[in-house]
Order: sequence, then structure tokens, then C-alpha cells
Amino acid sequence: LASLPPLLRLHFIQSNVSIDNMAIIKKLAVLTIVATGASAFAFSPRANVGSNVKTFNSVPPVGLKQVAKPATSLALSSTGGAAAVAEEDNGANLADTLKTASYFALWYLFNIGYNIYNKQALNALAFPWTIATIQMATGILYFAPLWALGLRKAPKLSMDDLKTLFPIALCHTGVHVGAVVALGAGAVSFAHIVKASEPVVTCAANALLLGETLPLKVYATLLPIIGGVGIASMKELSFTYLALAAAMLSNVSSSLRGVLSKKTMSGKQIGENLDAQNLYAVLTAMSTLILIPMMLAAEGTGFIPAFKAAVASGSFTNKSLSTLLLLGGATYYLYNEVAFLALGRVNPVTHAVGNTIKRVVIIVASVIAFKTPMSTGSIVGSSIAIFGTLLYSLAMNGVKKSK
Repeated sequence: LASLPPLLRLHFIQSNVSIDNMAIIKKLAVLTIVATGASAFAFSPRANVGSNVKTFNSVPPVGLKQVAKPATSLALSSTGGAAAVAEEDNGANLADTLKTASYFALWYLFNIGYNIYNKQALNALAFPWTIATIQMATGILYFAPLWALGLRKAPKLSMDDLKTLFPIALCHTGVHVGAVVALGAGAVSFAHIVKASEPVVTCAANALLLGETLPLKVYATLLPIIGGVGIASMKELSFTYLALAAAMLSNVSSSLRGVLSKKTMSGKQIGENLDAQNLYAVLTAMSTLILIPMMLAAEGTGFIPAFKAAVASGSFTNKSLSTLLLLGGATYYLYNEVAFLALGRVNPVTHAVGNTIKRVVIIVASVIAFKTPMSTGSIVGSSIAIFGTLLYSLAMNGVKKSK
């Protein structure tokens, strides 16, 4: 047990898992290490020189004008996170490579942890809106003390700034709650297969709302995505229309969030101290306020008696169930925070490969953790869809370079 990473070791202690489950957790830890190694071929800092980083689709793109951008904000910006650097000795390059690799490892680990904790919470308590609200609100416990103690400069926003951010926060809310509902209604693997189709929605949203047309080669990469998701859906053993619809809601919300960010924030100064990390924190706080009335309207206060019933059944204690909910929220916020650090240090090709491997890792990890059966058709379909997503990312990078 002592050899496990701290996050998984804490999960083992709180959940009182069996020896078989401990073996599963060790497999997940090994899976994370292997996946990180698979991405490491492009981690060299020299490969990043003069390149651009594509916007990370789990957070809104930012077009903020800043005198100096930290690496975390560069992961979200349209200009990318790599700047020209002088020749460094081999020791410095190795240290930089290991640092970047560690960010990717944490990104994968927190992402795996979130999907597992989230699904376990949803299995115990069928209240996805309430759980989504708790997870969103947990992030406040992370960044509020940083602001209060002066460890991170607090953003200063006017009412007009908040009005500008509100539509983006609304979409941010849809991204999260759609994903949580999808994970509760079906298998984790299926939700992520459907979410791989987000590039299709993004292209449609950009064409309809921004009048943006792309080269034929970009649209051609959407065909394997559509076909793969279609095959996987038809052959999915745990298919439900609710899971499909909720995952697509998450996709649409994510695409609209990107479009709105381009239209309302590109080249515009929003408040003070609003780097990428603070922007994500502000959106988290706004989304929490949006989710509370929506949660009450959708599920009322039924979560409280359900929580007590789960404890009374002997499956959980008050402490273990509360810890499970808080771990879900903490890993949700932290995987996005670490993603800023990871994606702000690499070139677009590494970003595309890393994001693709991340989705594969999550699908495989969920199958291992929950012993979810996948049909041959579902495996083939998901592989085609995820490969299509990689091709789309690479094609879009080529388009950006040609501009």
C-alpha cells in the first residue's frame, strides 16, 4: 500500500476496498506511468521552440492581453505557450523534460481519479445535479484561500466584466453538468467515446456563429469521428439515450464556450489579474452560483435523505461518503489546474497526442476499475473515433500554421 501514489492510497484507505480492488488501483497507477511514457517522445523543451499550443478543450480559450503570461495562461491562449529560448545544457533540458512529464503524469492521474470518484459517488447517490454542484463548489475551497492569503493575486472585475463572462460561465456549467449526468446514466467509457465527437460540434458552431470555413482536409477528419462514435453507440452494451444526450450537451456547451470566448474576449482586456488560472477560478465560482438554483429545481433536497440512507445501509460512513464527494470535486479542479501547466509547456503535436492518450487512458482505466464489459464493436468504434480526433487536432494545427 505504501508504494501507491498518495491520491490512490487515500482512496484505498477511505473506501475500505478489498485486496482485489487494491490490485486494480495498482494497475491504474502503472497505466498512468505507461501513458506518460508514451507521450514523452515530444516532451523535449527544444521541440517547443517557436511553436504554438492549441487551446485545451476542457477550459475556455482566452484572448486576454497581458504584458507577461505565465505558462498556465499560455495553455489557454491562441498564441501558445512556447517562446524562443537560448541553448541550454543537457542537464537543464533533462530537468525541464522531467518537469513537463510530471505535469502530464499528474494530469492523467487526477483525471483518472476524478472519473473513478465521480462514478463511485453517482453509483452511491443518483443525484447528478447535486453532485455536479458539490464538485464545482469544491474548487472554491482551493482558490479562495490562495486569494485571501495573498498567495495568488485576486482578480478585480467590474460588473461589465462579469456580464461579459456570464454567458461563458453558463456554457462552462453545461460542460460539467452534462458530463456528470452522462457518467451517471451510462458507463464512463461510453461517455468519453461520445465526448470524442466534440470536434464535429465545434466545426458546426464555428461555421454557424462565426462564419468560419475550414479546408476540406479538416472536415475529412470528422468522418472517422462520426463513424466511430456511431459504431460504438450501436454496439455499446450499456447504451442509454440519456447518457448520449447528456454527453452531447457537454460537447455543445464546450464548443459554444469556445465560440463565445472568441467573440467576447478576443483582444479585450477583462479586469485585472485575470490570467488563465484566475479565469478558471472565476468561472468556477460563477458556475456554482448558476448550478445551485438549477440543482434545487431538478432534484430538490432529496440528496440529504439519500445520503443518510446510504450511510444507514452500512455501505458508507458519514466520513467516507463525504470524503468521496470531496475527492471528486478536488480531482476535478486539480486536473484542470495541472492541465494548464502541462499544455503550456508543449508544442501542438505533443498536445494532440497527449490529449488523445488521455482519453484512451480514462476509457481503459474505467474498464479496469469498474469491470465494465466492452463489445468488440464498441472497442473498434471508440478506436476509430479517438484516432479521428487526433487527426482533427493535427489538421487544425496545420491550418493555424498556414495562416
